[in-house]
Amino acid sequence: MSLLLLAQLISLTANVLTILIFIWVIASWVLNPYHPVREALDRIVEPLLAPIRRVLPTTGAIDFSPMILMILIILAARILNSLILSL
Repeated sequence: MSLLLLAQLISLTANVLTILIFIWVIASWVLNPYHPVREALDRIVEPLLAPIRRVLPTTGAIDFSPMILMILIILAARILNSLILSL
């Protein structure tokens, strides 16, 4: 597997995860918690958010953990890609 292909795969994975998190946020506003789509998104996104929520202080009704998770995913992808492409 070439390094360029690996870098593209990392970018694609980061983009898909970021989009899923964004969809999860919107779905949490408009869908019933027991809706099948929301339950499927919960199974994907909640395990990623749990460690951030344990560290992040509570801020009332606003949950900043999805935004922090998206930033961390994008930063990790950029760092990994820069390391891979520098080889």
